[in-house]
Amino acid sequence: MYLQMLHNRLHLAPVDDPKRILDLGCGTGIWCIDMADAHPAAEVLGIDLSPIQPSFVPPNCKFEVDDITESWTTRPGTFDFINARALYGSISNWRALYAQIYEHLPPGGYFHQLEPSIQFKSDDGSLPPDHSLSQWSDVLHQASEKFGKPFRDVYSLGGWIKEAGFEDFHETWYKLPARGWSSDPHVKELGRWNLVRCIQGAEGWALFLLTQVMEWTIEETQVFVAKFRNGLKDKAVHAYLDIVVIYGRKPLGSSGA
Repeated sequence: MYLQMLHNRLHLAPVDDPKRILDLGCGTGIWCIDMADAHPAAEVLGIDLSPIQPSFVPPNCKFEVDDITESWTTRPGTFDFINARALYGSISNWRALYAQIYEHLPPGGYFHQLEPSIQFKSDDGSLPPDHSLSQWSDVLHQASEKFGKPFRDVYSLGGWIKEAGFEDFHETWYKLPARGWSSDPHVKELGRWNLVRCIQGAEGWALFLLTQVMEWTIEETQVFVAKFRNGLKDKAVHAYLDIVVIYGRKPLGSSGA
């Protein structure tokens, strides 16, 4: 879905020939694998808390289990391109993370980040405040704030990245439909992918936050998820989510390896 959103590009940063690539919170490792195939001369490292990556990967790609919110063990300036995608809800101190990213890039190295919001919106007034999609956003925002990792941080990331010292800064916002309602063929296809993503992911996104943080019962959570899934299919609603893509470069004259 993200690949299609960026018109078949893995990132937007003006990086032509990276040698050492790091992906933070790599998940299944799909981005790392694609980057390793696209840049066979580069070394690609993916880091995640969960060892869910495949064992059959390109020879220039590897994965490690680690916590990116702790102190990094690699030396400063190790990576010339660092990527992060969909870390929302997993970071309590973005400024500290950006400081480590900045430190581990050499002068001229790029950082690239893609983050979705969870706030469903509509531009035509078709999404009322009492709709299940609006309630989903409200409840999960409340849960994330109680958990100490607010989803609303997505709207502050660009400012914090600039504060960290990055230049050549670019921030682009996209609209991702909740389903395939758009008249634009490209955006319509993105909406179809997003519908699948949300329907399949909803229970996993909600269970921990609602049962452990909000102290709902499993039954209450499952009912809430079911209403959300039904709301996604509401043809009268033209809802979408914001997604931001940001990249910046460590200044050439800065200190670093």
